Amino acid sequence: MSTISPAALKARLGTAGAELAFLDVREFGEYGMSHPFHVVNLPLSRLEAGITRLVPRLAAPIVVMDRADEGRARHAQQRLSALGYRDVAVLAGGIEGWTEAGFGCFAGVNVVSKTFGELAHERFHTPVIDAETLAAKQARHEPLHIFDGRPLTEYHKMNIPGSVCCPNGELARRLPALLDGDRETPVVINCAGRTRSIVGAQTLRWLGVDNPVYALENGTQGWRLAGLELEYGSQRRYPARAPVDERWAQAAQTTATAHGARAIDTACLNDWLADETRTTYLFDVRTAEEYHDDGHPEAVHAPGGQLIQATDHWVGVYRARIVLLDDDACRAPMVAAWLALMGHEVAWLEGGRRGWGEIAVAEGRGVAEVTPDVPTLEVAAALDSAQLLDLQPGMAYRQAHLRGARWVNRALLETQLADLDPGVHTVLVGDAGAVACLLPDLKMRGFHRVKWLPLALDTWRSQGIDLVSTPESPADAECIDYLFFVHDRHDGNLEASRRYLAWETGLLAQLDAEERATFAI
Repeated sequence: MSTISPAALKARLGTAGAELAFLDVREFGEYGMSHPFHVVNLPLSRLEAGITRLVPRLAAPIVVMDRADEGRARHAQQRLSALGYRDVAVLAGGIEGWTEAGFGCFAGVNVVSKTFGELAHERFHTPVIDAETLAAKQARHEPLHIFDGRPLTEYHKMNIPGSVCCPNGELARRLPALLDGDRETPVVINCAGRTRSIVGAQTLRWLGVDNPVYALENGTQGWRLAGLELEYGSQRRYPARAPVDERWAQAAQTTATAHGARAIDTACLNDWLADETRTTYLFDVRTAEEYHDDGHPEAVHAPGGQLIQATDHWVGVYRARIVLLDDDACRAPMVAAWLALMGHEVAWLEGGRRGWGEIAVAEGRGVAEVTPDVPTLEVAAALDSAQLLDLQPGMAYRQAHLRGARWVNRALLETQLADLDPGVHTVLVGDAGAVACLLPDLKMRGFHRVKWLPLALDTWRSQGIDLVSTPESPADAECIDYLFFVHDRHDGNLEASRRYLAWETGLLAQLDAEERATFAI
């Protein structure tokens, strides 16, 4: 089995033009506490379900990492090789070997995107407004436009009073309709913390908005830290239909080109997709509704604002190519501008929807759906079985699970299955991806009488099925799939918010020269 030393991996990450998928197969909570800058989290418990989305090309070079070469990375290497990946190495010594070699680690998630937001703020001097000043303007009934740059699901949980949801990726398309010809009223962009506030406000500056534009300093967390009340459950949002403002579309394209992105035609895109020596991602950056209505079968949905905010959720191969689709040649260029500054090789399909019909559709290419190859059961039949294994995340299991179900995680099977009889009927309770990932390991341990009960808590409640909660089980130490790091910053814990904001503003100082060179600012 191939291995790579920390020093060799660090050198490889610093080699210009060299593609590499660096994957941390520890569970999400472990990853979030400490990880190398360039690594992407793909937990062993979700490995087979997530790999084709993050690493779509079988020949892409992959390095997998665990805690201390304790076996998880080698297990992942074997599973990936069985799936057809041809170049998979294990990081010798895992993250402990990495740190012993003197290389730095970062806490938190979406670290590259968050660090980039701080760098963009430092470089472009995006104007900010603090919570106290904004609240005072509201109290004086001064005209204001406050737009929340997060997705509607996040906005619905809590928002600045009076704000309207308009995700950053939609600003270039929706904001002209929201402003409705107003070129004077100040515009404030906010998020929950800092990155999307900065990105949204700077986007409007690049688009040439005449209105004064500000990022709300520290977002909703800064608002709460100032002793101000948030609003909950708001459904105010951008208009579902909005005409393209050609002036803004041209500004988006000009900005993208200036920052290193480019427009490509369909022939170039098809050549890239057919190229077996490079990885090319094709993302539809429009809204979920638009994508579900008429998305192209070759494209993966990645809403533009979130693609900037959490790039590692979609892009698992460092230095791969990224191509963005929209139907208006307005949103894709604006998102491409930001991704280019992040250091990605990025393009958008010119002409919007006009070129979609010529995109080659290849059988077997794209994200594969993972389905367990075992029979399914109804809940009544499952409850008659002797062994129920619940594959929910640990904290979700604490909140609600079937009575008698045992919580399991693929990374902990050695101890969790020690007292179970492999010959007894076993029912796996969970989503398709989690079940499909666990099955090979169960079969390797002699569990062959296995069936699947798809998770449906709300349905079971409505049927009167007995669900139980266990607030202390699994114990915190077992919940390696949950990130306790400032996890309650949105639930009124002001100290957690202070820690989070200190973490975010401190990211730049942690970078070494190679990590700083990631970005094109």
